[in-house]
Amino acid sequence: MASHLSTGVVNLAMVREEARRELLRLLDKCAGPKALVWDYALTDRFGLIAEFPLLKEHEVERMFPLAGGKLAKSTVQHIIFITRPKLDQMDFIAQNIQREEDGTGFGKEFHVFFVPWKSYLCLQKLEELGVSSMLKNIEEYRLDLIPLEYDLLSMEHYSSLFDCTINEDYSSLYLVARALNSLQKQFGIIPNIHCKGRYAQMVCEIMKRIRLESKSSEDEGEVPPQIDRLLILDRSVDLLSPLVTQLTYEGLIDEVYEIKNATAKFPPEKFSKEGQNDGGTTEPKKIILSSKDELFAILRDRNFNAVGPTLKVTAKQITEQFEERHAAKTVGEIKKFVSHLPQMQQAKANLASHTSIAELIKEHTDTEGFLDTIAVEQEFLNGIGTDKVNPYIEDCLFKKKPLHKVLRLLCLQNLTNNGLKPKVLDYYKREILHTYGFENVITLRNLEKSGLMQLPCKLWNYNTIRKSLRLVVEDINEKDPRDIAYVHSGYAPLSARLTQIHSHPGWRSIEEVLRLLPGPPAQPIKQSAPRRKRMGTNTSNGSIVTLVFFVGGVTYAEISALRFLSSLESGGPKDEYIVATTSIINGNSMIKGFLETCNDKS
Repeated sequence: MASHLSTGVVNLAMVREEARRELLRLLDKCAGPKALVWDYALTDRFGLIAEFPLLKEHEVERMFPLAGGKLAKSTVQHIIFITRPKLDQMDFIAQNIQREEDGTGFGKEFHVFFVPWKSYLCLQKLEELGVSSMLKNIEEYRLDLIPLEYDLLSMEHYSSLFDCTINEDYSSLYLVARALNSLQKQFGIIPNIHCKGRYAQMVCEIMKRIRLESKSSEDEGEVPPQIDRLLILDRSVDLLSPLVTQLTYEGLIDEVYEIKNATAKFPPEKFSKEGQNDGGTTEPKKIILSSKDELFAILRDRNFNAVGPTLKVTAKQITEQFEERHAAKTVGEIKKFVSHLPQMQQAKANLASHTSIAELIKEHTDTEGFLDTIAVEQEFLNGIGTDKVNPYIEDCLFKKKPLHKVLRLLCLQNLTNNGLKPKVLDYYKREILHTYGFENVITLRNLEKSGLMQLPCKLWNYNTIRKSLRLVVEDINEKDPRDIAYVHSGYAPLSARLTQIHSHPGWRSIEEVLRLLPGPPAQPIKQSAPRRKRMGTNTSNGSIVTLVFFVGGVTYAEISALRFLSSLESGGPKDEYIVATTSIINGNSMIKGFLETCNDKS
């Protein structure tokens, strides 16, 4: 059970339960033994909604990956394909069905569940492939938002930013609007909505249209609102922050090993027990990273420089707890110690895991390349040497470092310089094409179109924005922070600073700065809602709950910054933040999304 999802200011476990109920309802429509054939990209995602033991209770006997060829032999009555609406997946489904029919598949029934929407292009493809008539059920499973944490929801839609900016495909915006309206059905109408950015404004307009068409506002009005404000931020408003290396514990794990669906994979050798022969396994060590792990909940939002001391304190506390066994004399004291033993052993195991992870991360952060990258980033963020060819980027080009890392620094330099001079940009482009191949001309064009390698806005002026919003903070205390800038050791994410000012003193105080940012002027939207009455939430009546939705992705560092703001005490009402997003990204994954060879990953 995901009990950690219910511990936040709003019970996000309700979102998970609703998604689970809908999945089980669809499965139960196929009465009898069944096999699920999974689109590989969905397997871990569904693991956050329903575990296999629960599926087994609903007569799921086998599970297979969706691939070409013939399925493994089974005696089930129903074969259910669970897939994204991708045309290439339809070829696999057709092959599976045709091979099954040609073999021993007589009497079996085939079904397709599309996630998160049913595509008519895919239906047409199935018809062209001659298998449409063999499908008994074609369903749509609306898995819009997946709760990853008590304060974090994600659509896990990784291509959203690329689709909107390059392909001009706005289907993800419809999914965002649909998801936000679904949340309002569960948690009540959100009285105040603010948005910033072109795509954020489009989401607001689609939300209005959906509500008018469905006439669902009456049903929503019956639910007491648990969220006071909705802030929709377009990623194109702040393309800068994802380019800066994250320096929180969770952010660095994502930078180095990539976190997907709250799980990361690590080299196995660091986790084998001392003196134990692991048989030479090369399988990566999979670790779930969530607040169910109390130590991870403490570590994840801390600057990495504060992780070592925290691990030492935790190790000392665990050692002292185990030493208490020597003080237990009576039967009652021994019984009490034994009752706490499972939790203590779990805490010890978690400590060993995070110590190993921290050692792996430190090996990376101690490298010359990492330190040089951080130094160059800090120079750019402070406006130093942004107007000329950077020697470190030039060196990376000569040494043929991974292209996405070179482009990440180049885009950061471009944004902090308000656009590079034509002579400097042409030099970079020429060297990239000569070093990595002329096919990357498409990549460069994509980056220009997105705004990463040209001015994102005619009025964009980084130095003015930096000073007005205090984006760069000197003398930051990484171990005992007082400002959100600790997540990047001196740089405050622009998106998080906008959110902070939105809560207090309000965006009216920075109207001139908002005009410098991409997108139309932010116009507040008021929605009628009954008087707020908290029912079943874990917070006092004095707090203000804000849902911040990032269209195009959010980084773990930005999430940590918003959690830090939630932890602050002030003289007035306490601000609590919930984050929702199309996906969780970092600078590497964002740039890879614009690489021509990676633009279809989702």
